[in-house]
Amino acid sequence: MPDQTYWQRHEEACDRGDFTYEDPETGYVVFTKLGLLDRDRCCGAGCRHCPFDHDNVKFEARARKIQQAAWLTEVRPDPDHDVTVIFWSGGKDSYLAYRALLKAGQTNLVLLTTFDARSRIIAHQEFMIDDVVEQAKCLNVPLIGVPLHSGVDHTDQIVQALDLVPQCRQLSFGDLHLQHIRNWREETFGAHPGTSRLQLSFPLWNADYSALLADLLSSGRESIVSAVSADVQDVKVGDRFDAAFIARLPDHIDAFGENGEFHTRIVFE
Repeated sequence: MPDQTYWQRHEEACDRGDFTYEDPETGYVVFTKLGLLDRDRCCGAGCRHCPFDHDNVKFEARARKIQQAAWLTEVRPDPDHDVTVIFWSGGKDSYLAYRALLKAGQTNLVLLTTFDARSRIIAHQEFMIDDVVEQAKCLNVPLIGVPLHSGVDHTDQIVQALDLVPQCRQLSFGDLHLQHIRNWREETFGAHPGTSRLQLSFPLWNADYSALLADLLSSGRESIVSAVSADVQDVKVGDRFDAAFIARLPDHIDAFGENGEFHTRIVFE
């Protein structure tokens, strides 16, 4: 393994004012953001350090090409009203949070999804960013994709994505009851200068599971298991998440998989 990540190599090259650097893993010569800025516009190739928000990458190719945060759908939020950005995994919890916000009268929403910059897979959910793009299109809601790179601070990459939504005033999460996760979010985003001004919301916090399940079923959307923890023997990928599924779960498994026992994907026909 190289002693530096390509991102560290890039930052050092920029500090020197270099237009290129050598990728420590492949040996390829890569343009820095300085070298790309010298072009004055996005070339549409999905460059690793594109400073132009991938403006000229065709929308149908963005899910597989972008290397920086960018819009993955053509629809945009209303620029004249405050925006709530929902951290969207493509699973039941984020979908139910979205529905809760709509019921509360918040309609100027943007979905934000992070995924691995190399595999294009959403962490934990184990499905591709392409699936989330299709979800956003079905909902007709704006979507920002954030490809995560190793060697770069996670929150910094989120903040770069939020620069695309200057009217964002609130970040919303589908957390149910894990206090340490909520504490981490509040501490992390509260301390970062790029997000400290934003309100954080948890519309599903301590919500009744029966009510959540009823809302999911009333939505007409199907939720299927997309990933299962290695130590869980009673759940399989492809299982439908519904009342019958919950009823057969052993007592030690959280009914909504909140402890990471399983993850889901919302299916849009």
